[in-house]
Amino acid sequence: MSYEFSQFGQHLGSGSGIGELMDDLGHALASGGPDLKMLGGGQPARIPEMDAVWRRRLAELLEEPGGLGRSLTTYDPPRGNPQFLDAIATLFRETFGWNLGSENIAITCGGQTAFFFLFNLLAGEMPDGSRRKILLPLVPEYIGYANQGNHGNLFRAVAPLIEKTGQHEFKYRVDFENLTITPDIAAICASRPTNPTGNVLTDEEVGRLSAIAKQHAIPLIIDNAYGAPFPGIIFAEAKPFWEKHVVLTLSLSKLGLPGTRTGIVIGPPEIIRALGSMSAIAGLSNPNIGQQITLPLVQSGEILRLSRDVIRPFYQKKCLLARLAAVQAFGGDIEWYMHRSEGAIFLWFWFPGLPITSQELYERLKKREVLVIPGHHFFFGHDDPDWSHRHECIRVSYAMDAAVVRDGLKIIAEEVRKAFGLPTPACDF
Repeated sequence: MSYEFSQFGQHLGSGSGIGELMDDLGHALASGGPDLKMLGGGQPARIPEMDAVWRRRLAELLEEPGGLGRSLTTYDPPRGNPQFLDAIATLFRETFGWNLGSENIAITCGGQTAFFFLFNLLAGEMPDGSRRKILLPLVPEYIGYANQGNHGNLFRAVAPLIEKTGQHEFKYRVDFENLTITPDIAAICASRPTNPTGNVLTDEEVGRLSAIAKQHAIPLIIDNAYGAPFPGIIFAEAKPFWEKHVVLTLSLSKLGLPGTRTGIVIGPPEIIRALGSMSAIAGLSNPNIGQQITLPLVQSGEILRLSRDVIRPFYQKKCLLARLAAVQAFGGDIEWYMHRSEGAIFLWFWFPGLPITSQELYERLKKREVLVIPGHHFFFGHDDPDWSHRHECIRVSYAMDAAVVRDGLKIIAEEVRKAFGLPTPACDF
């Protein structure tokens, strides 16, 4: 039997770039052997010190009067647990002096859901029949945004300035001269650090984007899934930022709790109230368990110490080892660059003049049980199909075991050399 889907159903139910890639990665992981090198996903690493914190908190919840009920057997209000909302507001108010209260905070079922709600709340088809879009001030940007519009593409993106900052290093910067706010722009959105590149918008860039958004009376949305102050996977100087027209999103996933599906949104009360309404309609309530596990850590400020003293050093060490392994693997016989690693859990490689597309490189690597993400998926909203750069990049996660990352990078280098028609150097990695 064949069923006819609505426009909404066809858009969300007929596949997407991220859906196909996650399905591909999932099948590979399920059927792959011991040599599979999963360098394509966004799964955070298991940090022993953080696992110990979660085990301790779960034990405490079982002992606390009413702990099991608050965590598993009752509904929270759609906007989130009131104690948790107060704790988040107090933490940011007392730590950074931000003028906010619990009315500025909402919980969603993960950061991905937060952006689905935010994008469709602000952009798309408007009551007067016009259509509005989300402006991405630079691409590449997080692939998970790409297909979230209820009625087709919601995005307009600005190509970045590319600055070579070392022999094999470069950095994307916002091209403010070509950043134009037209009447159909509903909001500006950027991740900080950026998934996929690890780019961190400077304080100056964030300040300029904030001023532009404020001037045009639109929100600036900052995706802080990897950023400061928690989970703190950020290696550059970057101050946490919020103003009354800013929507800041955070998550418990990269703290080490991706299974709790807990997104945190800080924003104007009008937007926060709407998110609570959307949560009620879409899912009644949001998961309780992540809020209850982390509540005392937020109340005491311990979440900031763990981010600063445990999570950040852990990933910074892994990043350094991965970058050193890349230098060894790629050498100097081909032209290659890594984006400057300023945060998140990825390396972003650029191979200028690559004779094959990143998609074909991805297919070749998959046959050798190395899974990466081809770069073109991250350039949505930018309509220049002739821009070769979008087909010369790949994203590699370094969150896996260091030996897996090192061996995967060696195979990537071999396939890139084959694409350029070059032999593999006879050296021991």
